[in-house]
Amino acid sequence: MSPPRVRTLIVGAGIAGMGAGYELLARQENDFLLLEAGPRPGGVIATEAADGFVFEAGPDSWLGMKRSLTQLCRELGLGDEITASQDRARQTLILRNRRLLPLPPGWQLLAPARFGPIAATRLLSWRTKLRIAAEFFSRGEPQPPADESVAAFLGRLYGEEAVEYLAAPLLAGVYGGEPEELSLDAIAPRMRAMKREGSLGRALWRNRRQAAPAAPLFSTLRPGLQRLVDELARRIGPGRLRTRARVEQLRPSAAGWEAVLAGGERLQSERLILALPAWAAAELLRSFDTALAAELSAIPYGSAMILSLGYFQSPPLPPGFGALLPRREGKRMLACSFSHRKFPGRAPAGGALLRLFYGGRRDPAVLELDDAAVRELGLRELREILGPLPGPDRMRISRQPRAMAQYTPEHRRRRERIGTLRRRWPGLGLAGNAYQGIGIPDCLESGRAAARELAMPGESVAPLLEDPAGISPG
Repeated sequence: MSPPRVRTLIVGAGIAGMGAGYELLARQENDFLLLEAGPRPGGVIATEAADGFVFEAGPDSWLGMKRSLTQLCRELGLGDEITASQDRARQTLILRNRRLLPLPPGWQLLAPARFGPIAATRLLSWRTKLRIAAEFFSRGEPQPPADESVAAFLGRLYGEEAVEYLAAPLLAGVYGGEPEELSLDAIAPRMRAMKREGSLGRALWRNRRQAAPAAPLFSTLRPGLQRLVDELARRIGPGRLRTRARVEQLRPSAAGWEAVLAGGERLQSERLILALPAWAAAELLRSFDTALAAELSAIPYGSAMILSLGYFQSPPLPPGFGALLPRREGKRMLACSFSHRKFPGRAPAGGALLRLFYGGRRDPAVLELDDAAVRELGLRELREILGPLPGPDRMRISRQPRAMAQYTPEHRRRRERIGTLRRRWPGLGLAGNAYQGIGIPDCLESGRAAARELAMPGESVAPLLEDPAGISPG
């Protein structure tokens, strides 16, 4: 007997796979099956509401400037549940010499759009301030023949101190990566073009003055991001979404593709979308395409751990949304976010919800600590930064091993090679945070783009998304 057959098989029901399923539904293509190895869809997105707290196991928001996700929420009937960050209270603190100092206003992830706050900040030495000022009046520079790291580019412009105390902690808070390993072309392709034409600082200053009224820095859903996952799952429907369905083998077949699930069940499909981490997709492809598998498995990944601490009565905290910790300060913590300041309703009235971030590329071993050791580490480092602090009333820990793709200086060329190799297999699509951005809107769009390309052969996948300027800890 022939195995059951569907037109499109989607492997992986994280947000990218769910985006692919939603796109097929929007195109009135109902003959698909979405398989998830775990017990629930959504991947790293998971919300738990308990005792007045909203605990997010993964990301807690998306950038307000990424309007595609805001529009999708409205399409799904969730428009009334969208909540904007409380930007009047926004401030990002950076630890230096045991003191929390404000990030200079106008610093846009990798470079300043204003010089006045740079001159006034106590975060940088006068030597670095003079280098930044000199760049404001500099001429352009020829574009290097190949991509370079963020650290190499910014170190040449502003010096090592600006990399260590501004760019590096911001990149660690967003990408979990190191500036020496992250690609400028992948993270911020516009910046190299701006510098080629003249001063990077002047270009950012002009763009800021000409920009339309800014969207909120962050947006989320009032009940938590699980609400988005639940609504997408409801639209896709239980007949097209299966959990605890692990694909163990893939092979091309006369019909297109054949998947073998744990337990021996076989499925056939005409089209296949692998909405998986690149390393997991490589494991399934290796038996019949070693070249494509090698390129996918070469994409490095970082791990993440989030320790959430809930207080019914808020302890004394500094102003702002949270703090970033440069690695030179000797802490394992990468960032601490004050979620109750960032969004209303994250904690009971008068309470607080703190999210501590660990891991990244430099410290994957922290995920191996047991819960008691994680609690002890988090409270000890918080007290070293903030002063006396009581134990939390509620605590949650989430671990996400090998979850964050790292865009190294080789990434854009590797992505092009992956695209070339993939096109040798008609009907194969790839989606996830390894290709065109790591945020929720980017991952959703990667799934939708993969579905569009299979539905309309010849339609290209969207390019790498440009830099998310102005990010503070998530």
